[in-house]
Amino acid sequence: MTGRLESLLKFALLAGLIGLLTGCGEGLGDLQQFVQQVRAKPPGRIEPIPEFTPYTNFEYSSHDLRDPFKLVDFRRPDEVPEDIAQLGDGLRPDIERVKEPLEDFPLDTLRLKGTIDDKDGIKWALIFAPDNTIHRVIEGNYMGQNHGRIISVTDQTIELTEIVPDGLGNYIERSSAVALIE
Repeated sequence: MTGRLESLLKFALLAGLIGLLTGCGEGLGDLQQFVQQVRAKPPGRIEPIPEFTPYTNFEYSSHDLRDPFKLVDFRRPDEVPEDIAQLGDGLRPDIERVKEPLEDFPLDTLRLKGTIDDKDGIKWALIFAPDNTIHRVIEGNYMGQNHGRIISVTDQTIELTEIVPDGLGNYIERSSAVALIE
């Protein structure tokens, strides 16, 4: 009985498949008509490939230019070499001394908030730094990024002497001050 049922099932499946395939053949007339219209048109013209100009390499020749890694002497040629040597031995900042905390900040960001006189008569200045801390300084301390040494502390100002480069490889002294801001 199961053999007969299987063959009947196979026959029904085959009949359904044949029915589906015959249904696919109908309704293709409009598609065949479109294909005939496209084939009837004359073939189009294909644009030629555009011509590209060949790449030309840039040849960098620096044999006639100065070496960018050598120091340039901007001094005037009429200067005497002895004078130049004497300038090189002039004023220089002490780069081996230990930097103080206020030397990390530009001088224009430091604010004088007041002064304190101690029992020995030494006047201390109270400096407010950009990191929101107050520092006590006296004459001889350093502050600012240009090796500024404090030369006097008054109730209204702190006077400094800074050592700044002059642009020719030497250094000059410059006076600066930080005034009390209320």
